[in-house]
Amino acid sequence: MGSPQRPPLAHVFRGTFVHSSRSAPMEILHEHLLGVDDSGTIVFLEQSDQQEQLAKKWGFKTSDIRELSNYEFFMPGMVDTHIHAPQYSFTGTRVDLPLLQWLTTYTFPTEAKYKDSDFAEEVYTRVVRRTLKNGTTTACYFATIYTDTSLLLAEILDKFGQRAFVGKVCMDVNDSMPQYKEITADSVRETERFVKELLEKKYPRVQPIITPRFGPSCTEDLLHALGNLAQAHDLHVQSHISENEEEIKVVENMFPAYQNYTELYDKNKLLTSKTVMAHACHLSEEELKLFSLRGAAISHCPSSNFSLCSGILNVQMVLKHDVKLGLGTALGLDDVIGNFEVGKEFDALLINTKASDSPFDLFSADNFEDTVQKFLYLGDDRNISEVYVAGKQVVPFSSSV
Repeated sequence: MGSPQRPPLAHVFRGTFVHSSRSAPMEILHEHLLGVDDSGTIVFLEQSDQQEQLAKKWGFKTSDIRELSNYEFFMPGMVDTHIHAPQYSFTGTRVDLPLLQWLTTYTFPTEAKYKDSDFAEEVYTRVVRRTLKNGTTTACYFATIYTDTSLLLAEILDKFGQRAFVGKVCMDVNDSMPQYKEITADSVRETERFVKELLEKKYPRVQPIITPRFGPSCTEDLLHALGNLAQAHDLHVQSHISENEEEIKVVENMFPAYQNYTELYDKNKLLTSKTVMAHACHLSEEELKLFSLRGAAISHCPSSNFSLCSGILNVQMVLKHDVKLGLGTALGLDDVIGNFEVGKEFDALLINTKASDSPFDLFSADNFEDTVQKFLYLGDDRNISEVYVAGKQVVPFSSSV
C-alpha cells in the first residue's frame, strides 16, 4: 500500500521572508519556499533548492507556486496589544488635556454613545478594516461598558478575519459622569454574560478578555470579582496602570491598604501570566519585580503618552527586570504566531517596497536590509499589498465584507 494522500496545500510561496527568531532579532531568508496547509498552519520553510523533495512530499506542482518579485517580501503580521475601539471615532483629535480630564471631557461622553448599535457598528467596522489594512493581524481591544455592542465588535472581527481579544469594559466608579458607569453586581453579571456568549459563538480567533478599566474607575469588590472570574475561566486580563502621576495619587487615596498600584491588581488575582497592562510609565522597581514574578506584560504606548503628557516609560529599566514588553506584544500567543516557524499559523503581510505610490524611495546602493528598514520606519498601508490571518487572505477585502 502507498502512503496516504496528503491534503492539497492552501499556499506555496517562493521568495524572501523576513522575521525574528530566538537566535536573531531579524532574519532575512532569501530564495525560500514556504508552504501553508488548509488549516492555515505553516508546514515547511526551506531553501528553494529543496523544491523537488518538498513537491514530492507535499504533492504540489511548479504551477502552484506563487513567485514573489525582488521587491516583495513576507513579514509576520503585526500585533497591537492595546486599542480602544470606541475611541477610533476621534483618533487624531482632542489631545489637548491630561489623562483624567481627557477621559471626562472627551472619552466617557463618546463611549456612552456605544449603547446605540448602529453607531457602534459603523465605528467598529471602520476600526477593524483600518487596522487590518495597516497590517495588524492580531489586536487586543477595549470596547465599552455595553455588553451587546461589545459582542457586536467580536462579530465584526470574526467577519473580517482579524485575530483578537475583546473586552467589555468594567467600571463602577465615575464621579465625573455618573451616567457612564455600572452598578457593581451588574458589571460582574454582564461580564459573565459577555464571556459566556462570546465563548458560545466559537469564533476561531476571537476571544474574551477581562477588562477592568483602571484603578480609579473600579471598587475593590469589582476588582476582586473580576479576578475570580478570570481565574475560574483561565482568561486573559487587560487594564491600565500608572499612566500618569495624578492617576497614581487617586489610586493611593482610594486604596490606602495596598502598598502600590501593582499590588492592587495582584492581590485581586488580576496580575497573571495572561495579563497585559497598558502604559506603566511610573512603576517602581519593586512593582517591576512583581510584574516579572507573575509573568505579566506591559503594553508600551509612546504616542499616547506623549500626546497626553502622561510620562515616559523607561524601557531599559523594564527590560532589565525581565518584564515582557510589547508595543501598544505579549499576548501569550507566541506558540501560535509571531514568526514563520513550522507549526505556527500563517499571519503575514506581503510587502511591496516598490508600490506605485510608495512613501519612500529606493536607491541602487540600498541592500535588502536597507529596504526592509525603509519599510519599517517610513512605509505604510500603501506598501502592504496583501494581509493573511491563519492562511486566509483578509486584505484586499472581499466583496462580502
